[in-house]
Amino acid sequence: MSTKKRNWKPQTALVHSGTLRSGFGETSEAMYLTQGYVYETAQAAEARFKGEEPGFIYSRYANPTVDMFEKRMCALEGAEDARATASGMAAVTAALLCSAKAGDHIVAARALFGSCRWVVETLAPRYGIEATLVDGTDIANWEKAVKPNTKLFFLESPTNPTLEVVDIAAVAALANSIGARLIVDNVFATPLQQKPLQLGAHIVVYSATKHIDGQGRCLGGVILSDKKWIDENLHDYFRHTGPSLSPFNAWTLLKGLETLPLRVRQQTESAGKIADFLAERPEIARVIYPGRADHPQAAIVKKQMSGGSTLICLDVKGGKQAAFALQNALDIVLISNNLGDAKSLITHPATTTHKNLSDEARAELGIGPGTLRLSVGLEDTDDLLEDIEQALKAR
Repeated sequence: MSTKKRNWKPQTALVHSGTLRSGFGETSEAMYLTQGYVYETAQAAEARFKGEEPGFIYSRYANPTVDMFEKRMCALEGAEDARATASGMAAVTAALLCSAKAGDHIVAARALFGSCRWVVETLAPRYGIEATLVDGTDIANWEKAVKPNTKLFFLESPTNPTLEVVDIAAVAALANSIGARLIVDNVFATPLQQKPLQLGAHIVVYSATKHIDGQGRCLGGVILSDKKWIDENLHDYFRHTGPSLSPFNAWTLLKGLETLPLRVRQQTESAGKIADFLAERPEIARVIYPGRADHPQAAIVKKQMSGGSTLICLDVKGGKQAAFALQNALDIVLISNNLGDAKSLITHPATTTHKNLSDEARAELGIGPGTLRLSVGLEDTDDLLEDIEQALKAR
């Protein structure tokens, strides 16, 4: 296909960027379900392994369908290079571990998804990598945590599940001043509503399982950065440890990218209306939504995000019993620990995604017994509002 047009808008890039076509000229991207590749001659095999001849060697390293997904994500994110992984946690773990070694120090925002926090707090120290968790909303906390051996900063923004927002540009500037790198998990914002690399971050990770697939079908992840960092840090780690994405899942994610702008736009619009509705309900103690003026970091949201979110954090009066009753009374909205789906999903973090944290750690993050995370789907907004209203009355 022609590659002359490079300044496409996201909607166009997510349909066309990175497409490879075989001699059959297929419209939809081909699914290359192969483990290995055949060489015309022994000399050709040698040249390819030496890097003297372009081409694929083994699908653990690279695959044509996976390559298309990586290139399309680069076009969307504005990144030089990417590696797709089997899951979002594979992306997070690879990005962290390939960047640090024994004796290094990581500073991370304490508001992290439970598995991300486990990698930072439990796994990394097993390999001699020191970690410090901070309240990421205040840049002074990052500055105080810096040590001579600090090599990495890691954060989510907005955070899971309380939708805190961290000033990415400020943390990136601090990282640059000490020669460290900033990794940003950008899942909750999506690449459409926040561009961490443009804000100064060095590495961006996604669970493509969420909005990128967005239809509950498969797992996937992706790491994006400059080519030099990927070549010097991620390439060998990726090649030898094998967290690679399957071609089938890559093809599914390519199809998801084609509709990503349409889905995120509708989900965000609905989420904003539902957040406003919930904020007026007497049964709700607190609503946190990045599109509202009462968000704790509203000024930063306005500075670094182009939209709100598809997710809402709310606290139900009455604690766990009331939160469970609300979930159980919902008809359209489903109880699930996933997010970013076409179907609206609701989660009780204290008993699911963040259950392994201590009560004190959950309290520090603002996760109480009545806290719920609502991921807004593609259902009709009025139907969702009616469902939530009847559930509030029924509980």
